[in-house]
Amino acid sequence: MAEQLYQRDVYGETLVKLGSLDKNIVVLDADLSSSTRTNLFAKQFPDRFFNFGVAEQNMIAAAAGLASCGKTVFLSTFAVFAAGRAWDQVRVSISYNNFNVKIVATHAGITVGPDGASHQALEDIALMRVLPNMNIIVPGDGPQTEDAIMAAANKPGPFYIRLGRSKVPTIEHKGEFKFGLAQLLTEGNDVTIIACGAMVAQALVAIKDLAGKGIKARLINMHTIRPIDREIVLKSARETKLIVACEEHNIFGGLASSIDEVVAENFPVKVIRVGVRNRFGQSGEPEELLKEYNLSSLDIEKAVLSNISSK
Repeated sequence: MAEQLYQRDVYGETLVKLGSLDKNIVVLDADLSSSTRTNLFAKQFPDRFFNFGVAEQNMIAAAAGLASCGKTVFLSTFAVFAAGRAWDQVRVSISYNNFNVKIVATHAGITVGPDGASHQALEDIALMRVLPNMNIIVPGDGPQTEDAIMAAANKPGPFYIRLGRSKVPTIEHKGEFKFGLAQLLTEGNDVTIIACGAMVAQALVAIKDLAGKGIKARLINMHTIRPIDREIVLKSARETKLIVACEEHNIFGGLASSIDEVVAENFPVKVIRVGVRNRFGQSGEPEELLKEYNLSSLDIEKAVLSNISSK
């Protein structure tokens, strides 16, 4: 069984590594440092850590100010607050100025679980994707979270990095992480499954079950949502003629919409969406919610089986 890790644990540990390497890095949080794991950085570098309390909009504005003075800023809170409550400040203060601020949002998606609809960010990728200059990464597992944080630290400009709350399995044989270039995890010409975040692990299970039914599925880990890897999307569209997009996000505005935009202009094929179908979340255990919102490996398998004959 693959090792399971909390992405936010890896994030906190990676911040400490970065803090040791670069004294120009500062970290901000909004009264959630124990949950986002920025408290690890705070313990090691208290003079470079700033807690803003429950004032996310103020935190974003302060991050812009620090970045304007040459600092590399990492800031964290839950995704609903980073992308939703503080969207105006992200737009005007960070994206408009193309500042070097890395928004690392945790507790995204339906698997936040018992916290319910108010804390389950299902629209955050859409909100960030419409902003000019914003780069977006949704790591597939713990080790890839470290890759994403390191990539953001080394590339100037604003980033939105989306992490979950629950543990996720470590994906084997991913290959090297390269910002903006997706990873081909399995070969197959019957259908292409493109997934991001926690849905990559669900897709891997579905692919094994599909193989038992004689269907060879290609799996792409689209860890970078913006800029999306257009080349691998179009190559898969031409070779398999059917794409199933899997995301722990609303079916509008996120990964599936990004894929739609690429194929519609260049090589139109059928794109099936496995995601939250324009609903709010609710309280429940993560596994229960994945089933309730049709995000399980079985739902991915059903989406393939019901559409593969009509591609």
